Amino acid sequence: MTRPRGFLLDYQPVRKTVALLEQVDAVLVEYRDYLPLTLRQVFYRLVGAHGFEKTEQAYGRLCEAMSNARRGRRVSFDAIRDDGLTTLAPDAFSGMPDFWQAVLETANSYRLRRLDGQARELEVWVEAGGMASQIEKAVGEFGVTVYSSGGFDSLTVKHAAARRIAVRERKTVVLHVGDYDPSGLALFEAAQEDVSAFVAGMAGVVPEFVRVAVTPAQIAVYGLPGSPPKRTDRRGVWQDGDETVQAEALPPDVLAEEVRYAVSVRLDLEQVARVVAEEARQRERLHVELERYPA
Repeated sequence: MTRPRGFLLDYQPVRKTVALLEQVDAVLVEYRDYLPLTLRQVFYRLVGAHGFEKTEQAYGRLCEAMSNARRGRRVSFDAIRDDGLTTLAPDAFSGMPDFWQAVLETANSYRLRRLDGQARELEVWVEAGGMASQIEKAVGEFGVTVYSSGGFDSLTVKHAAARRIAVRERKTVVLHVGDYDPSGLALFEAAQEDVSAFVAGMAGVVPEFVRVAVTPAQIAVYGLPGSPPKRTDRRGVWQDGDETVQAEALPPDVLAEEVRYAVSVRLDLEQVARVVAEEARQRERLHVELERYPA
């Protein structure tokens, strides 16, 4: 059977799928401030709040239903994040008016480095790329950069991270969000060891790595659903009865709060406020300067 391509012009889901999509609607409304969600996040909320079956087969059915619902314009494409796309586009303008409009928009969004004056640099690494935008919303006001770290088994990516960290005069603290499973923990530990070794070799300040989520304490406090580790996953030492937990099992609002807290307690918030105040003053001056130029 050929899979659908493009939009489904006559989308008519069966009754069972309609019921599922109504539950999905409830999840999307509940977490509208954290959109887009990944399909795994939707899945875990369905499991926790709507009694959805917690199996990979059920997850597969959800993925299929959501694919058709998005093609059928039943669910907004903007509500779900499942891409791994990298975009490299040249800067260009359609003319001088377009250029001046871009200048004005840049002035409106003018920001200073909000980590200036802090005792340490902070980065957040998120294993699942689809969750990076949610985390950025949670910590963006602090000026902390969020990196999708799923590719941190790449030597090129680890070396690039080390190079960026090594040029800093103060210590960098890397806050990591990833799955609690043998592969996720092994990936985190390998990145920690490799990046730290590279930084030391570049005569930089060796970074500190902190696991923010998922942790055993969070699994216990929030009652997160788990699964046995895959038999094919030989990384790490796991005892009989140990369960794996994906980062998407943390509700989006809880995850955002956990990461936000981990960032905020490592910052001088009064210094952040001083930078924000100076930022506002400079933004006003920019608008005064721009009045001298033709639109």
